[in-house]
Amino acid sequence: MNTLRFASVDIGSNSVRLLFCNVTDSDAGVSFKKAELIRIPIRLGDDVFLKGRISKDKVDRLIMAMKAFNQLRKVFGAIDYMACATSAMREAANREEVVAKVKKETGIHIEVIDGKKEAQLIYSNRQDDLLDPKNAYLFIDIGGGSTELTLWSKGKTIASKSFNIGTIRLMYDKVERTTWNGFKEWIRANTILDTPIIGVGSGGNINKLYKLADRKHDQPLTYKKLKSMSDALESMSMEERIHGMGLNPDRADVIVPASKIMLAVMKNAHIKDLIVPQVGLSDGIIHALFNKRRK
Repeated sequence: MNTLRFASVDIGSNSVRLLFCNVTDSDAGVSFKKAELIRIPIRLGDDVFLKGRISKDKVDRLIMAMKAFNQLRKVFGAIDYMACATSAMREAANREEVVAKVKKETGIHIEVIDGKKEAQLIYSNRQDDLLDPKNAYLFIDIGGGSTELTLWSKGKTIASKSFNIGTIRLMYDKVERTTWNGFKEWIRANTILDTPIIGVGSGGNINKLYKLADRKHDQPLTYKKLKSMSDALESMSMEERIHGMGLNPDRADVIVPASKIMLAVMKNAHIKDLIVPQVGLSDGIIHALFNKRRK
């Protein structure tokens, strides 16, 4: 039996996630166990989706986060790491300048990944032994700037696409009607199957909605339950969501847009049940690092 520790950085439009994970490889198989997950709400999407570039203040905060990550890597003894940036960084006019500055001041190389690679990394979290081949599964990852969809059926991926539809974009009314319509049309066109489809949701907001629904790990979140939760949250003020529901301020404003995106996916794909394994891009990066090490 051999246990290795890896680290990943997910630089999203809403937050930066630092994950430290233990990976144990034994005769019984490979297990992934989170050692620590740190979420830092820098919210790059506020700058990029409204002004087109990342401000000096947020670049400085990102650099401080990466310096802290360097120290934590040493403390945790991580043998390898990868830092990936998604939608907001992809679209920032000054992304090359930001990546270069972070590299110069911290030594951390940030890989700005496209939507296709983001979807592949998220999908790598799947546990094939837990997927029933009689069903089809739509993997749905909702972030601040984009939503990634991957359809799995009969043991293989049959469709995958990234859309510039995310919680921060929706909150600021930055999703064009044509983009939204194209999103729904793609879902309808690619989910005409002869097997039922089960949703597999990921992303911080979906994880939080699942916890608020008080579901156990193996219990699905139904469309009906998610719709009632979304309606209830939308009727609340920010103060009520923060004080009454115990949400952080940076979660309280985007959780309703997240629920609306998920409901749109489920409705157009005719999905009744959503399972939430509570993994995401940062976990997918860990899988990629382990597979690279194994090879």
